[in-house]
Amino acid sequence: MRERFIWQISTDLLSTGPLVTRRFFRLLACQLLLLLACALPAAHADDTVEITRNYIEAAEEGYRLSAAYSFELNHGLEDALQHGLSLYFTTEVELTRPRWYWVDEKAVSVKRTAKISYNVLTRQYHVGIVGSVQQSFAALEDALFLIRRPSRWVVAPRGALKIGEVYNVSLRMRLDRDFLPKPIQVNAFNNSEWRLETKKTFQYRAE
Repeated sequence: MRERFIWQISTDLLSTGPLVTRRFFRLLACQLLLLLACALPAAHADDTVEITRNYIEAAEEGYRLSAAYSFELNHGLEDALQHGLSLYFTTEVELTRPRWYWVDEKAVSVKRTAKISYNVLTRQYHVGIVGSVQQSFAALEDALFLIRRPSRWVVAPRGALKIGEVYNVSLRMRLDRDFLPKPIQVNAFNNSEWRLETKKTFQYRAE
């Protein structure tokens, strides 16, 4: 019975044509290589992210964050990406107003996540904010540009801040391992190659 089942799968694959068969085994090989790469011990990883630009500006639609980051994907992350695993980068912003008589007032607390993925069949990278339209690129560096220099983001509507008050702004950007498939999450949380994040605090006087 088992031999007949295996023979039937082989017959079905061959009947669909050599192109589909090659794609099937190519995807299978990619998944096996990805699991192997995630299981290997971590090499030395450059897990630093530098925030090269950070400020908030007032606009008609609200308060916009302008930020830029400098970082590189280490070998482990790049290898996982090219074998079909999507990477997610989450940015968190929190604005608090100091109060001498009580705990600080939390005025704003928002976050958004950008996704970068690679299609092994079309050989294109796709980048976009989760839930929005994605853009496609042929080169990894072009795709990473949108992660390193994201568009200005409205973090608070008009009226959310008190004009003239000074707020402490906490900006955090990280590789979000919570979005990884469960089998890979366990290894990622114990592997230094999967730690990529930064945090910075600055002040903003509301206009």
